[in-house]
Amino acid sequence: MDRGLYEFIIDKKHHQYRHRVEWDLSGEYAAKGLAPVLRMTDRFERMCREEKAVILPNEQIIFLRTVANLPDCFTEEEWKKIKNEHFIHELGYLSNLSPNYYDTIATGLLKKREFADEYGKRCIDRLIELSDKYLEEAKRQGRDDLVEVLTQVPRYPARNFREALQFFRILHYALWLEGNYHNTVGRFDKYIYPYLKADMEKGVLTEESALALLEDFFLSFNKDSDIYVGVQQGDNGQSMMLGGLDENGEEVFNLLSELCLKASYKNKLIDPKINLRVSKNTPKQRYTLASHLTKAGLGFPQYSNDDVVIPALMKLGYDYAEAVNYTVAACWEFIIPNVGADVANIGAMSYPKAVDRAFLGHLEDCATFDEFFDCVKTEIKTECDEICGKIGNLWFVPSPFMNVLMDCNIYEGGKYNNFGIHGTGISTAADSLAAIRKYIFDEKSVTKQEYIRAVSENFVNSPELLHRLRYETPKLGNNDDTVDRFAVELLDAFADSLAGRVNCRGGCFRAGTGSAMYYLWHANEIGASPDGRRKGEAFGTNFSVSLFADVKSPVGVIASMTKPHFERAINGGPLTLEFHQSLFVDDESVEKVGALVKAFIDKGGHQLQLNTVNRETMLDAQAHPEKHKQLVVRIWGWSAYFVELDREYQDHVIARQAYNV
Repeated sequence: MDRGLYEFIIDKKHHQYRHRVEWDLSGEYAAKGLAPVLRMTDRFERMCREEKAVILPNEQIIFLRTVANLPDCFTEEEWKKIKNEHFIHELGYLSNLSPNYYDTIATGLLKKREFADEYGKRCIDRLIELSDKYLEEAKRQGRDDLVEVLTQVPRYPARNFREALQFFRILHYALWLEGNYHNTVGRFDKYIYPYLKADMEKGVLTEESALALLEDFFLSFNKDSDIYVGVQQGDNGQSMMLGGLDENGEEVFNLLSELCLKASYKNKLIDPKINLRVSKNTPKQRYTLASHLTKAGLGFPQYSNDDVVIPALMKLGYDYAEAVNYTVAACWEFIIPNVGADVANIGAMSYPKAVDRAFLGHLEDCATFDEFFDCVKTEIKTECDEICGKIGNLWFVPSPFMNVLMDCNIYEGGKYNNFGIHGTGISTAADSLAAIRKYIFDEKSVTKQEYIRAVSENFVNSPELLHRLRYETPKLGNNDDTVDRFAVELLDAFADSLAGRVNCRGGCFRAGTGSAMYYLWHANEIGASPDGRRKGEAFGTNFSVSLFADVKSPVGVIASMTKPHFERAINGGPLTLEFHQSLFVDDESVEKVGALVKAFIDKGGHQLQLNTVNRETMLDAQAHPEKHKQLVVRIWGWSAYFVELDREYQDHVIARQAYNV
């Protein structure tokens, strides 16, 4: 990849080509009474016409957003009416889907047009027109290489590796332009590798030239990502899955998979976010190769265990051919490419909230700990009742171009229409239960009234009890069955509370171990917790230990966090481990981290992500952000540039425990 191009993008100099449109589309559409699908089609057509063709010097994979905003299709009053009549998930536009890029790249848009509805046809026509703008600009610049590529794609099938990459870029670009978000990449090495393999066999490409092309392709994910929607900058869903089994039980990991890891390592950018499917049969060398990305501080790859995920998805009713083809949504949620319309992040349940309700409302009436724990489980079920009861008559804005790329009528859903519910703060809840049992029911060293008063007062008048709870009480993460068992039973109770429910689209509800941003939001919904967490302190992110837990080693964390029955809670949500940057001093340390990942997978862990951090560097970045523009950290299921995060997310990463091995 051309270094000048790389620095041009990193320095955001390409933003000079952007402009904003001041269209009042929502008012215009409302006045005309246009149907939603007509609005989406018309807006896409206008955006395609408004986009300018910009080809940067030495750029191999082109298409650049030149319109920096996307006017809404509905007025505020219309959204209010829609929300009164329907359940609207997030922004109301389609997200977290893995469309069928492969079929489109292999056949071309003109062939897809033959089977598209009238709105899909219009979208295809405008996208081809936009591509032709780039074709004309390539001719103007004398870029014969690009002229050859754009004469073929996207009208016709890709004939080689470069055309396949360019075709993907055009499709991915178009999905964002339509207004969909968190558009995932899917099983990239599965559907693109045949093009690379053919070029290698013909002698058209070498590993070196293929890697250079791939680096340019990876750079393209970072050109427009600041425009993309997210809770924080970097939360854009550009997740790529590598490796894993195919429909015949064969391992997918191939030369392209390896080159993707190398390209990501060389670019050191947050997109695309790499996910790696592994199993007990994954060789040690692959973990070592992947751990070099951890050493680089990218916060990925995120690992998913085929040995756990595939059977668990099948238990939920997914056919083997689709379960074995799973990928991840924006962060970690398991979704099915092409035919899946699962809404994998439709709600979130708080374990600490259930404990809080039972602790404050029922503890004094409980004669035994088991009786109290039953109250907690009842509160979990009650919270699930509340969450699921609010979700009905789900509606999404129809997306005609996304519909072109799906093997189903996405307007009506897909073959799979399951809803995922996150579960937050499991370590806070498990640690709280361990403390309640120890001090009230076993030792009887604290009365119920004293304990309730201390928690209600945020421990202001109970400093000794606070110290005991935070630093002298068993915590999840030390391979201690006295507390680990509560994490197992809490997760089971969550799964039990969702089992058998049918959602408004005929699917099931999937319990998960992820938290997304709720590790902050849910923590602010309650006061202090019986584990010694004070009011305002966050939960651990995803499926991880408490921020103040005295944890001895990552080995103990892995032992604790692989005990639950993940086959019952397979919506996704990784164990998150932080390693201090000083750990990575040589190749041996990288191999140790790889061995730790392998141990997690071999013990039956379902999902894992690693973060490389340096507390002193992050504190300096807060004080001098201009010196640390490229400092990358892992947040909940995605990586971000530290200085672009809100302070509360920065502080949470700083507070996490950094391990050594």
